[in-house]
Amino acid sequence: MLARRCRLIRPARLRQLHTSAMVRERETFDPNTVERASDEVDVCIVGAGPAGLSAAIRLKQLEQESGREIRVVVLEKAGEIGAHIVSGAAIEPRALNELLPDWQSRSGHPLVQPATSSHMYFLTEKLAIPIPHPPQMGNKGNYLVSLSQFVAWLGTVAEEQGVEIYPGFAGASLLYNDSGDAVQGVMTNDVGLDRKFRMKDSFEPGMEFRAKVTLLAEGAHGSLTKTAVKQFDLRKNSDPQTYGFGIKEVWRVPEDKWKPGRVDHTLGWPLDAHTYGGSFMYHMADRHVHLGLVVGLDYANPHMSPYREFQRMKHHPYFANVLTGGERVAYAARVLNEGGLQSLPKLHFPGGALLGCSAGFLNVAKIKGTHTAMKSGMVAAEAAFAALQSENAAPADMSQYEEDMKKSWVWKELKEVRNMRPSFNTRLGIWGGMAYSGIDSLFVKGHVPWTFRHKGSDASHTKRASECKPIEYPPFQPPLSTDLLTSLALTGTNHAEDQPVHLRLPAGAEAHRKHVEQNVSEYAGLLQRGCPAGVYEYVEEEGTPSEESWNGKKLVINSQNCIHCKFCDVKVPTQDITWTVPEGGGGPKYTIT
Repeated sequence: MLARRCRLIRPARLRQLHTSAMVRERETFDPNTVERASDEVDVCIVGAGPAGLSAAIRLKQLEQESGREIRVVVLEKAGEIGAHIVSGAAIEPRALNELLPDWQSRSGHPLVQPATSSHMYFLTEKLAIPIPHPPQMGNKGNYLVSLSQFVAWLGTVAEEQGVEIYPGFAGASLLYNDSGDAVQGVMTNDVGLDRKFRMKDSFEPGMEFRAKVTLLAEGAHGSLTKTAVKQFDLRKNSDPQTYGFGIKEVWRVPEDKWKPGRVDHTLGWPLDAHTYGGSFMYHMADRHVHLGLVVGLDYANPHMSPYREFQRMKHHPYFANVLTGGERVAYAARVLNEGGLQSLPKLHFPGGALLGCSAGFLNVAKIKGTHTAMKSGMVAAEAAFAALQSENAAPADMSQYEEDMKKSWVWKELKEVRNMRPSFNTRLGIWGGMAYSGIDSLFVKGHVPWTFRHKGSDASHTKRASECKPIEYPPFQPPLSTDLLTSLALTGTNHAEDQPVHLRLPAGAEAHRKHVEQNVSEYAGLLQRGCPAGVYEYVEEEGTPSEESWNGKKLVINSQNCIHCKFCDVKVPTQDITWTVPEGGGGPKYTIT
């Protein structure tokens, strides 16, 4: 395997430096004194998703066309390619047609179920009322597919062309030049540390991948992307990003309920009139139905649980009729970009660029981002290849990437629909936003002199619990609806328990106490209710209160449950939790999401 080959280039003495057959006290890790292995590459891509793999494939195509050999490395935090990928997904093949014109003749591709019809409904608690769907949501010519399977296949294509892909290698930090004003690669995370940052016998220091060009394709709200955006002030001239939160399940349904190729979207129930969101139901191949609910993370009521909303949604007669008699086979959740054109940051920085959902290219009106992510990867690859031709020793200049994206069909798509999502946060409200979006999508098509803005982060839209009405959810009714931990078991999530907690609060007991006080007293413990994996609990403390507790309560972080959705980092009202990468290979093991 490639991952094993990459490990072999680490000097053996580094692996053995802190091992001993004798029982001894563990040493505290000091990152400033450890010796690290280093590797030189031309292009280092972080993230083996649609954007990252498309960039890698396009780079190798340019290599073949020019005869100039380049080394392209893709680092992927999942243990297998596609294992952390979640989407609907109805894929528009436009970018795939450009990247691999012969894809239909290639063996093993998973795009076997074309979309056959598209429907939209407005739900009340008992009814499903047909309504017209915006033209952008039409799916003629699209394919219904598991994005994790699509990405796994795309990875095989990349490897066949000579791309080096290293699953289980999580990009933990950016490497800078001596002056700190340019990126020169990525360092993977240190493995074999216990919860107290002491070195276990299995300790291995992270490895440096020094690159002439670094492309960040981590997906929505990536940890290295956050660092780059802050370091180079890439949001100086853009709106804040706003996110949706998607929870989905995959069901195998009875033959008589399966309508292969059918696409359904809904608005309305179970969400209230103040919350942006909607559901989807896609009838895939092999009697699989992919069902999900997307909730705008700018929701106000901290009492709301997206998971509980989704579970009760399945009891609506429209969904229950399809699912009853079936078997649930997968569960997943992930944040997704919804900000659109006005929330795109500057796309490049000295030495690299942001690709796909790291930048935020999802077309929220289409509810699709795979085609735009792939196109951004291809455009970035062309700019990176051109930058590599320069004999200049200065950091790689990726400004051509942003210029070319602005000339691409991606930009045209996003400009046309730029006002649809933010119209729901104007004085028009949800109902006015629906009306405006209908007129915009059917008639105006973005040709107006104004652009609605996104104001404030999603966390800042959260109201205090005292301002909102508590929500009483119905009890779970298996097999249609189940408790959270039963769902979590379907993800195959696993992290080594004795490793540093990768969900970080500021250091010190006072920071923990303050977090508990504010989030419990003011926001009713939103994280405990909102996390789709049961990571966060505000529990009664037994015995003598610790310095980290408040009013008898303390925060427990079950980081081993984390499915890498990024909900906490985006939505926590106090904005004091930072999601960082755990040991490479940890997390969910998605295969059909």
